[in-house]
Amino acid sequence: MARNIGSRYTAHRVLGRGSAGTVWLGEGPEGHVAIKVLREDLASDRDLAERFAHERHALLGLEHPNIVGVRDLVIGGPDGQDIALVMDLVRGPDLRTHLRTERRLAPREAVAITAGIASGLAVAHAAGIVHRDVKPENILLDTSGETTVPLLTDFGVAKLIDEPRHGSTGGIVGTPDYMAPEIVEGLPPRAAVDIYALVTVLYELLAGFTPFGGGHPGAVLRRQVTETAAELPGIPRELSELIQQCLAKAPASRLRAAELASRLRELLPALEGLPPLDIGDPEPAEAAEPVAEPALAAHVAEPGAADRAAVPLVPGAAPDSERSTHTRMRVPDADELAGGAHGTARAPRAAGVPRAGSARHGALARRRRRLAVTVAGIVGAGAIGGWLLFGGGDDGDGGGGTTTGVSEGAQE
Repeated sequence: MARNIGSRYTAHRVLGRGSAGTVWLGEGPEGHVAIKVLREDLASDRDLAERFAHERHALLGLEHPNIVGVRDLVIGGPDGQDIALVMDLVRGPDLRTHLRTERRLAPREAVAITAGIASGLAVAHAAGIVHRDVKPENILLDTSGETTVPLLTDFGVAKLIDEPRHGSTGGIVGTPDYMAPEIVEGLPPRAAVDIYALVTVLYELLAGFTPFGGGHPGAVLRRQVTETAAELPGIPRELSELIQQCLAKAPASRLRAAELASRLRELLPALEGLPPLDIGDPEPAEAAEPVAEPALAAHVAEPGAADRAAVPLVPGAAPDSERSTHTRMRVPDADELAGGAHGTARAPRAAGVPRAGSARHGALARRRRRLAVTVAGIVGAGAIGGWLLFGGGDDGDGGGGTTTGVSEGAQE
């Protein structure tokens, strides 16, 4: 059923639902638009409405070919409780949908997408705006032209929602797989957190999985702080070094967005014609690893919800019910981050090599251990029998008889 959004826009039908609100296909004075209406519990917060109004100029002022344009901000509505972002409608899938279809992208395509988003981030960072929730769900692919254009959406939404409200205990908002270590440790998020998240996306486009994902969100957060990303086989050394630099735990060690975009574009000629990486699934994370339960708090997004500011007209694949996105968490304390992750990070392995934690691999390992024990038992039994045969039963001569008998047999 159609609904009015302010006095200028009409929302016709729901295109998608995310953890922060609902996206509608709408129409305004200039044609079709995407309208993101924030959840009622968020929109009813006066502080949040004031923050959106305060950030109005910044939200509407971001213009770049790789950023979804925000056309208007509507605060009000029939009940006085609507907060809606009116944006350009992007005709094409989001990157998550594309990745579900392809599993892994060819290095050149992955790097070209990342370079485009880095260019958009450079403009935003120069304006003092940090995205704070860069992930495949928030990257849209415009397929309406001759070439596919990646666009980043949802600028500033995570930051505005995350700011302390009256009576709140504070916390962190984001998606654990893409969350920079300094956010986990409770430090103020700066531009470097977007670089960390974007290169995590690049890693995922190449490998088919994120470097620290898997298992309980609390375990993922701990690995973000304590572990180093495994290097990907089959990519040029320069690209591997760039990935490791931008996934550094220290924010100052990472490249700035403009430099990242430039370096990635320089690598494009060398990546021409390279196929997607031929690697197996990662080693599974330790599911039984104890993690303090309070690592999750406040609210968790509905499983598989993609928090989009604009959504494609092309229907996407079914959501992954095991994937949680845009989660509000409290900051883990020092004890929860201490002790290392005990090798739980997911690492690439050669295609065809069984996973160490797989049932098939475990059964094979158990059979080998049983065989080794059986052989050892047979060898041990043979050794004892030989000792009894040659060394036992001669009470008068002891060990001398054994030595003489062997010597005489040899002489014959």
